[in-house]
Amino acid sequence: MLETVKNAFKIKEIRSKLIFTLLMMIVVRLGCELPVPGVDRSYFANWFAQQTGDAFSFMDAFTGGSFLKMSVFALNITPYITSSIIMQLLTIAIPKLEEMQREGEDGRKKIASITRYVTVGLSLLESSAMAIGFGRQGLLQEYNALNVIMVITSLTAGSAFIMWIGERITENGVGNGISIVLTINIISRIPEDLRSLWTQFVTPQFEAHKYGAGTIALVVIAAVIVITVILTVILNGAERRIPVQYAKKVQGRKMVGGQSSHIPLKVNTGGVIPIIFASSLLQLPGVISSFFGKGNATGWQKFLYFLNSGNWFKKGAWVYSWGALFYVVLVVFFAYFYTSITFNPMEVAENMKKSGGFIPGTRPGKPTQDYLNKVLNYIVFIGAIGLIIVAMIPIIFNGLFGASVSFGGTSLIIIVGVILETMKQIESQMLVRNYKGFLTD
Repeated sequence: MLETVKNAFKIKEIRSKLIFTLLMMIVVRLGCELPVPGVDRSYFANWFAQQTGDAFSFMDAFTGGSFLKMSVFALNITPYITSSIIMQLLTIAIPKLEEMQREGEDGRKKIASITRYVTVGLSLLESSAMAIGFGRQGLLQEYNALNVIMVITSLTAGSAFIMWIGERITENGVGNGISIVLTINIISRIPEDLRSLWTQFVTPQFEAHKYGAGTIALVVIAAVIVITVILTVILNGAERRIPVQYAKKVQGRKMVGGQSSHIPLKVNTGGVIPIIFASSLLQLPGVISSFFGKGNATGWQKFLYFLNSGNWFKKGAWVYSWGALFYVVLVVFFAYFYTSITFNPMEVAENMKKSGGFIPGTRPGKPTQDYLNKVLNYIVFIGAIGLIIVAMIPIIFNGLFGASVSFGGTSLIIIVGVILETMKQIESQMLVRNYKGFLTD
């Protein structure tokens, strides 16, 4: 990987793209430190300390801490992610959007344009809820119409600007800009998390001159992180290749066809989406109760404890760990659900039949569709189990030892996936350039 980056910097065109991407990442991090005018920046820090749930911790991790600091990038890229998911779901439900998607590049541009408008609308809605809901409770230094409008404008503009940065990275840099922005936000939290783990588990042992125990704690922390990263890499790279054979046919005086290929089905077909959906659904009641101040009722509070992953696997409170089972069921459900709307076995089978392709040992048409469905159901389940294992490792350690970090589960899958995809894109650009150089020579 390092060798690839080193070679990429030797090529002027790719070097310019890498430098542009780096500069845009710096702009993003600077924006995450720029405060919104008229806001008490200590409000959220104090408010977070009083919360018993983790309703907003998911969003704070995705925004690189800018949500907690209440910067102009407090909403960050989350409205765009939400609007993209909404558009993917609507593409299945609305025939007109489905037609746009099939129109090729022009259709994708139209959908991207609609996604931008939906992003701005969501940003406006979320910023209004924050400015009005939290503004009354002390977020604003002076709660009046002017300050409310200023906060709404700042947060909406910040979200739109960071979406623009992501698109510029995609066009003029390397990798998917939106994914890179999200990744750099998550990575920015890792040093703080490592320092927290060191202070919590290693420092007390060394101060008590228990150097053996401190070393063991350090080794265990490193081992858990390394194992989780390795599992995430394996999960992202694993795929099932279904062989496809194309029949020979005569065109004019030539015999064409007869070549073999394969359909690559990723084991983790849904990516990180199932975990995001499941986590968001679990945290929704906590978000609603925070906005409306309905979290004090005893029965409702117990329900929120049940949904809060921070309460799972805690000694003396094992009853709340049943929420983990509900979480597992949701991840499996959304893994199948998201795969069903992104991969259509019937369409793949029809396209293969039209092009003269077939799976060895399986007849074209309906039998091919049934075979693809069977294989897909099998690998989706394996992928969902893999997602659950990666996501549950940090949750279990958090419950048993209080080791709360932001780079576990969902975050690691995003980081590893984006890095691998970006490296593939750099390698492909280098390969294309080498081909061009060969043809020029």
